[in-house]
Parts: sequence; C-alpha cells; structure tokens
Amino acid sequence: MSDADFALRTHRWQDWSLSDLVSAKEAAHRTVSLVVPARNEAATVGDVVSRVRTALVDSVALLDEIVVIDSDSEDDTFAVAEDAGAIVYRSRDIRPDLGSQPGKGEAMWKSLFVTRGDLIVFMDADLIDWDTHFVPGLLGPLLTAPRIALVKGFYERPFVEGDRVCAYEGGRVTELVARPLIAMLFPELAGLVQPLAGEWAARRSLFETLRVPTGYGVELAALIDTSRSLGTGAIAQVQLGRRTHRHQSLRDLAAMATQVLAVAWSRATDTPSADTVLLRQHVLDDGAPVERARPVSLTERPPARLVRGW
Repeated sequence: MSDADFALRTHRWQDWSLSDLVSAKEAAHRTVSLVVPARNEAATVGDVVSRVRTALVDSVALLDEIVVIDSDSEDDTFAVAEDAGAIVYRSRDIRPDLGSQPGKGEAMWKSLFVTRGDLIVFMDADLIDWDTHFVPGLLGPLLTAPRIALVKGFYERPFVEGDRVCAYEGGRVTELVARPLIAMLFPELAGLVQPLAGEWAARRSLFETLRVPTGYGVELAALIDTSRSLGTGAIAQVQLGRRTHRHQSLRDLAAMATQVLAVAWSRATDTPSADTVLLRQHVLDDGAPVERARPVSLTERPPARLVRGW
C-alpha cells in the first residue's frame, strides 16, 4: 500500500453545507439510513428521532429512513421511538432463524437485514447534549470522497455526575483500555481521537463484509478490520462539537472493557475469542469480600454477506 492508504483524514462538521451534501447524495444516487440501537432508552430516544426527522427528513432529503433497533428493552423504548417517527424493530424479531444475542453490536448487525441505505449512520439513543449536525457531519466524507469507507465522530465528552461537570473526563474505557491497546497493538489507528465513539458511519458495502462483535467491541473491531483490508486511508474522522450521554457504573464499564480487550486480543493474535467469559467482580459487604460473577458475551457475528438468505 502507498502512504495515502495510511493517511487518516480529519474534518470538522462545518466543512460541508446541508445543500452541498444533498446535492452530492442525489448526484451519486445514494440512499442513507440512520440506525439507532437502543436498550431501555425511553427517556431520550424520542428526542433523538424527532429532532433528526424534523431536520434531515422533513426539511431536507438527506436521510431516507430512521430505524431504531430495540435490543430487548424493558421500558417503553419501542413505543416512544415509533411515536417519534422511526421505523422500529425488535432485534430478536429480525431474522429469528439466526437466533438472538444481547448487545449493541447485535442490533447494528441485525440492522443490515432491515435497512436499505447505501450509507449507514449509527447514533446512540442515550444522547442528552448534542445536535442534528452529527448526521451530516458523519456523511460528509462518505458523500464527497469515494476513497472513504468508514467515518468516526469525535467530540468534547464531559463527565456529568450530579451537578458536577468535568469537561474532558468522559470516555473512561477509551482512555483506560482502548487507547493503550491501540498504542501497543494497532499504532496505525493512534490518530483517532475517539475510537469507541458511538456516532459513526460506513458504506453498506463495507459493513456487510465485517465480522461484528455483538457487544461493545463493535466499534474497535470495525476500525481494525477496515484498516487491515482497506488501509487507514479509508477511515476519516469528523469533529462534531460536544456530546453528553448517560454514564454507566464502573462495574458495567468493566464488562465493556472486557469486550474491547477481547476484540483487540483476537485480532492481534488471529485467535477467535471464546463465546463467553466469566468476569469475577468483588464488593465489600460489612467489610467482607463478596464475589459476583457475570458472564460477558464475546460472540461475533459473521459478515452479513456470508449469511444464508442474504
């Protein structure tokens, strides 16, 4: 590969106007799907869907569909998203012959079977402080640079705890796990500001060829596998401003970190991960240690293009 194959491009969302992107989309005869994986996000998913629909479907024809994939929610996520104007599917109901796995990556993989866009934009459902320019920002490189196949967003990620706001302290798994792994094992990706960002976009023709971890390792896996197959020159990143979302507990983040570690290990060693690992965590109960064991899924789905019936 030439040097251009390894040159990571960085942009700002302001680099493209909405009208220019709509024109580029029409000229290239492209269709665009927004996919929102969601689990128990009834409090925020309606705002995400309705604001994007108003700005990018009703006002301009940048998006062709907004699809929410409900991943076994126990609240009103499905109804709220549907009322806001999204097409909503329960992950377990998509290709039930293939079974169902818990996790964000599973919802994203299943979305390939029910969406029609040539370009797919992914957004998390738990966004609090954000704006609709996230979507056109992510589409900019895909609509204007044929070489680009995957686009990552990056932003200021404050850590919010009660009334305390720390401007740059969000993204704990990124800083404590993903970035050290990238530095040691995949230095060609070290220029990515937020490799685990939930806001990203890809060409369908790429995503359907990737192995997809069913959990939180999906973002890192997509970056590593795209870099290996197409070079880092096929990856771009876009500065999107500021993003705030609901933070998980430290023990829940340990499960996420386990999935990210498994993705890096399997790719660095070319060794498939086990389907599940038992994560043993400890808490103190009246001064005595108590072990709590939780199974963490490390399952990966095969490239959708290889699935029967594709």
